[in-house]
Amino acid sequence: MKNGNNSIDSGQRLEGYVNHGLSESTNNVDLIHSYQSFHNSHGNHRDIQGSSDFILIEEPGDDEVKQKEGLLKSALQYTRRRARAICTKKTLYKRLPVLSWLPRYNSQDALGDLVAGITVGLTVIPQSLAYSNVAGLPPQYGLYGSFLGCFIYVIFGSCKDIPMGPTAIISLLTYQTISHLDSPVQHAILLCFIAGIVELIMGIFGLGFLIDFVSGPVSSGFTSAVALIIVTSQVKDILGIPAKGSQFIEMWQSIGGLIHDTSAWDAALGASCIALLLILRLLAACKIGPDKEELRTTKHRIVNKLIWLIGTSRNALLVVICGLLGWSFQDKSPVKLIGYIPGGMPAVQVPPFGFIKDSNTTLTFIDMISNLGSGILVVPLISLMEDIAICKAFANGKSVDATQELIAIGVSNIGNSFVQAFPSTGSLSRSAVNNASGVRTPLGGIYTGILVILALLFLTPYFSFIPRAALAAIIIAAVIFMVEVRVVKPMWRTKKSDLIPGVGTFIACLVLQLEIGILCGIGINILFILYHAARPKITVEKLKTLHGIEYLMLTPDRCLIFPSVDYVRNLVTKYSRRAESVATPVVIDCSHIYGADFTAATVIETLTKDFAVRGQPLFFYNLKPSVYAVFEGVEPTDFTVYYTQEALDDLLKEKGYTKQIK
Repeated sequence: MKNGNNSIDSGQRLEGYVNHGLSESTNNVDLIHSYQSFHNSHGNHRDIQGSSDFILIEEPGDDEVKQKEGLLKSALQYTRRRARAICTKKTLYKRLPVLSWLPRYNSQDALGDLVAGITVGLTVIPQSLAYSNVAGLPPQYGLYGSFLGCFIYVIFGSCKDIPMGPTAIISLLTYQTISHLDSPVQHAILLCFIAGIVELIMGIFGLGFLIDFVSGPVSSGFTSAVALIIVTSQVKDILGIPAKGSQFIEMWQSIGGLIHDTSAWDAALGASCIALLLILRLLAACKIGPDKEELRTTKHRIVNKLIWLIGTSRNALLVVICGLLGWSFQDKSPVKLIGYIPGGMPAVQVPPFGFIKDSNTTLTFIDMISNLGSGILVVPLISLMEDIAICKAFANGKSVDATQELIAIGVSNIGNSFVQAFPSTGSLSRSAVNNASGVRTPLGGIYTGILVILALLFLTPYFSFIPRAALAAIIIAAVIFMVEVRVVKPMWRTKKSDLIPGVGTFIACLVLQLEIGILCGIGINILFILYHAARPKITVEKLKTLHGIEYLMLTPDRCLIFPSVDYVRNLVTKYSRRAESVATPVVIDCSHIYGADFTAATVIETLTKDFAVRGQPLFFYNLKPSVYAVFEGVEPTDFTVYYTQEALDDLLKEKGYTKQIK
């Protein structure tokens, strides 16, 4: 192996790369002196009978014992390091964000949080009742998951805008996990507990990076498909028919079979509610007075605040209006109502780790986990993805701590499972309301939680008069805007191939189960990444050395790893054969090659042999020391590296290009 800095000696170091640890060593092992000393010593003791050889005998289990002791010692050292890292003031403040903002809390923060908390509370109460329907559970279970999580997130949460509670996506995932089971309520509560445990473990081990494998197009395709599935699941309540199904196609097949039983009263009420919600949504964005804020009078500001409050509280207003309508009909209601809802707070109890299904059947904890299937992993991951998306949306350029958010939503879900709730996470729609209401700290969640508790204590008898069509309208009006049509145009303009994983995920989620659909999208994305890595671009240039010798410069734009090395070899061979003559030197610029593997090293060895047989000079320019070490491992012949233009002239002179160098 050659190094182009004036040498053929492989022992010379690369220019600009000195191993100081080796260069400082001045001691040599004198083997001859050692042998003579041993020989003299043996001569002095030649009268002693016996063997001069040493025989080392080890007990059979010595290696295993030493290995176990070494592993135990390493584990203890790692545990001590982690314990020292955790037991610091910096870590404590990082893992309990409340300690950072609470000492600075003031009256302005309190006022902002109070207004935002009450506003979000007016939104979360009707949404919780509606999302219970999406999850296939009685309405009260949505309220059960909307207060304790808010309290816990105040302590552990890192984003001021997130109110914990049921969301459309998690409710649908819960429904697809438990809808086919005989005891959905018990399984939903256990799913909440298991999801929290998984999220907490992921947070402790710093596994928040897993969501980085879900790209923007895949996330958009998944969210859009979920929105359409949720809308489809609510069509049955708008039409007043008892349709079944947990997947998109199944639902529409069931709706089609029962379409003739449509209730005109439910359909009219549902359509009217959707129209009213969309109008109030537009009203919230309306402002009167001059366009510039500073030119508006106090009257303008008050009216604008009232308009915004009415538009933002549209769900609560609709529930009140429709509840009064349902109450007025009493027992002869022409529309389907929610029905009886148990009043009061939920019983605080341990999640069901097993229960007696009937007199002859007992479901154990293992049986319940088996019934939940992939939901125990999918729900935590999608919860994190939804939560981090909200954090990024309201981060204002600050970094997002995915690990802390995992811990926060994990502890919240564990707590919620003790008050009989199903899984929850941060809600984008309620976060937008929270932010627009002027929330200052996570303490706003306290007021939201208190409002939900008051609703449970005093308002549940009146919730029974709410028409199902009204709740379905609330869900449809909220999730219809989750269909991310707006990203298609910019995606088409920037990189058209990104539409393939996005559309693939969208179709797969509609046709298959959601977890399989998102895995298909991730798989398509990984294939694109691998193809991109396997097909590097190579720039071809004809250059001249300082002494005027013409050579061919080939520059790969990325690392050499096993999927790409054969492709690169074929391109290098093709371009080198297209040169004017076989004597034209070829230089591979390795400036962009930051890594390589064993396969790349063997292919480079073959490439150098091919060039040597052909009699065409091949050189490697600016090879990184780490990559040089990988290539050197296979001991390739005719492998020449240089780092300066002068060194290239010297190498060409050695190759016989003396006539061109004056």
